[in-house]
Formats: sequence, C-alpha cells, structure tokens
Amino acid sequence: MTQGKSNKKILIIIGACLVMLAILFGVVYSFFAPKGQQGSKTIGLTVVFSEGNQKEYTLHTDAEYLGDALRERKLVEGSDGPYGLFIETVDGVTADDDNQEWWCITKDGEQLNTSADQTPIADKEHYELTLSKW
Repeated sequence: MTQGKSNKKILIIIGACLVMLAILFGVVYSFFAPKGQQGSKTIGLTVVFSEGNQKEYTLHTDAEYLGDALRERKLVEGSDGPYGLFIETVDGVTADDDNQEWWCITKDGEQLNTSADQTPIADKEHYELTLSKW
C-alpha cells in the first residue's frame, strides 16, 4: 500500500513541476518575445501573384505588427487561427485550396516562421507576400 501512495506522490510532484515549468516558460517568452516598434513607421511590401506579376506598396502605419498594418490598408482577408490571422486573400486574389495554394510571408526574401499577427515591424523594413504552391 505504501508503495502505491509513494508512486502517486511522485507523480503529483512531477505534474506540479511540469505546470510550474510551463508557467515559467510562458513568462520568459512574454518578456523576450519580439516586440513591434511603437510610433509611426514606413514599410515596403511586395505582393507576388505569379512569376513576373507583382505589385509594390508603401505602408505608412502606427501598427506594431504586420497583420494590423495589412488590415489597415485592407490588403488582406483571412480567418483567425490559433496564431492569429491566416491570410487567405491578398489584394483581391484568393489562394485556391484545391490547387494547394497559400500566401507565404517573407522579410527581405527570408521566409518567416510567424504569422502576420506575430510579426513585429520596424521602420524601413520590407516584406513580401507570395502566392505559393505546396
């Protein structure tokens, strides 16, 4: 009987430690997560619809994150997901799920691992939205 009680105590202690670690990681992440630059800024945006078919934009915004800046100009539409805005339409062009199309976000040609709502922006940065296929 004492062996069973001892195992339960160990499991409870381990569970409590895991919960505490998760909370600690959340707090640390919120401190060190990238933050958007406050105040007025100008960013460049290239929308690539297909090879040889692209459009350039200059966005003047006070937004701290890319998703907000794109919504301000009504350049994108999409659905809210667990990571924020999932871009489905850019400048009136909708990615076709049947053709396995999606909008890829890049910054100076480098693919981002964050959604538009999680991408902090700063003055004079440049982003690209490219209609891509899997």
